[in-house]
Amino acid sequence: MMSLTPEEREVGRDNYWESVGYWDQTVSRREFLKKTIAAGAVSGAGLGAMYFGYDKITNPVRVGVIGTGDEGNVLIGAINPDYVQVTAIADIRPYNIHRAFHGDWSSPAALAVRKGLMSVYGWKSEDEARKHVKVYDGTNGGYKELLKDPSIEAIIIGLPLHLHAPVACEAMKAGKHVLTEKLMAHNVAQCKVMGRVANELGLYLAVGHQRHYNVLYDNAVNLLRWGLLGQLHHIRAQWHRGNLPGRDSWQQPLPGGEVVLGGGKKVDKILRELQAKEAELKVEKDPARADLLAKQIAQWRAWNADRELNAEEHGYISMTLENGRPRPAMEELCRWRLWDRTGGGLMAELGSHQLDAAGIFISALRADGKKAHPLTVHAIGGRHMFPLDRDAEDHVYCIFEFPGPDYDPKFDVGYRDPTVNFPDPNKGIPGYSTDKNRKIGVCYSTINGNGFGGYGEVVMGTKGTLVLDKEQEVMLYKESDTSSRVSVKEGKAGPTMDTQASGGYAATAKAAESMGPVSRGYTEEIEHFAWCIRNKAPENQPRCKPEVALGDSVIALGTNVAVAKNKAGEAGFLKFDEGWYDLNNDATPDGSSCEKERKALMG
Repeated sequence: MMSLTPEEREVGRDNYWESVGYWDQTVSRREFLKKTIAAGAVSGAGLGAMYFGYDKITNPVRVGVIGTGDEGNVLIGAINPDYVQVTAIADIRPYNIHRAFHGDWSSPAALAVRKGLMSVYGWKSEDEARKHVKVYDGTNGGYKELLKDPSIEAIIIGLPLHLHAPVACEAMKAGKHVLTEKLMAHNVAQCKVMGRVANELGLYLAVGHQRHYNVLYDNAVNLLRWGLLGQLHHIRAQWHRGNLPGRDSWQQPLPGGEVVLGGGKKVDKILRELQAKEAELKVEKDPARADLLAKQIAQWRAWNADRELNAEEHGYISMTLENGRPRPAMEELCRWRLWDRTGGGLMAELGSHQLDAAGIFISALRADGKKAHPLTVHAIGGRHMFPLDRDAEDHVYCIFEFPGPDYDPKFDVGYRDPTVNFPDPNKGIPGYSTDKNRKIGVCYSTINGNGFGGYGEVVMGTKGTLVLDKEQEVMLYKESDTSSRVSVKEGKAGPTMDTQASGGYAATAKAAESMGPVSRGYTEEIEHFAWCIRNKAPENQPRCKPEVALGDSVIALGTNVAVAKNKAGEAGFLKFDEGWYDLNNDATPDGSSCEKERKALMG
């Protein structure tokens, strides 16, 4: 949306804002954004509709949510009722169904993002909510029965990764539009089949890489296109977490206690906490505190009710781990991110978000509007801290080469066909530029054991550095000077950086003034998905449609291939093939077969 011509860069504005009547030369884009957020808060209109330019709809889309675990409940909490009416949910776990209605009361932070259907729609009790929302669980046919409901128009999928493709394809065969959480699918062939099926059936398929709808990231793209960073040449990104053995967010306690060596059970901390809360509630005098305790106890009881679930009946398997410990099927269900059969490891769960962001930044500078894909990756990874209780690596380090805005492989010595006599761009031949062999480096690390720095991206150019921290702040520094505080001023002469010395590391240097809470993009992606359904046309497409999401999957799953090569004693290097990014090309980096997956998914 924010493609700027050279002339537009000069005046510091773009045709979009002018065409919708929001631009005034005395009002900066930053000020417009602040007014947009304020107006949205007052009117109840979605920030996305006002900022990204889609309209409100008069008839909310009837949606079923399949998979209401951690991420599924985040999506429920992000729903704007003006756009989506949830009429059914499906999950095999009592715990997830309970949270889907009541929200997640395990902590204030959890409740802020997992509000629950009762809060989203204003229902006073679960009984009232169930009058509006039908529940499909392991006793009444599950999601397959949900898909038979002709009144449901679209499906939101928040299932473990290995189920994205099967459920999405079943939903599309049933005539439903689909928004699935990332990663798009468990292998690249599945991604391609999903995209082809959506196109064949004329349905929308959106994938939840929410940075495409994050206002802060869109503003960062605007700064890049204005040229404030100069020539972009390097991006450094990380997602570091303090997980350690015995304190791992991906290794959640198992309902009923965990099986240990010797066949016994370890009583989990959460069960002891449940007993303590129950005892505390009996003597609690503060009504508000008693209400909170009651909510937490009800949630933990629902969690422990999962112990009655037969996970094997739902496709999860038991096995013996490398260290000799028996791993029950329930553990695969609850800790699916740890296993190759059900998850995709750190690159699928975390790295895909940030390589998607890198692609957004680099693509912003292309004149052709196409998504930039990496050319190569060098990657290593392994289990450096955790015992033999998982397949997933706990450390992954990668270096990617992305093409510059005007990159042409014919002029890259490393990629040039030696049998063809291409002109050398360095000899100053008229019509050629050395930019044609320029590449952009992206360094990425995702580790456990130390969460210093959290997660975010550092975008480096010849004139400035842009820092995006935890999807909450955007900070801009002039050149490499981290002791300078920089803001952006706009006017007839275009945007400029206003620098003031601030002393030390300017942790508060921001590219925009404080604008109040800004959505991470979940609400906007769901709103726009619903708007596209109500305004179906070739030009109205979700921002993360199959062709875009496929690229993110190729990067994450291709990097896993490079890591596996390194662990096998080979060079952890992979040269990306453009055919992998082509939805209609059967080539894949991970050996998955489009023909085989088509038969498995579509029959």
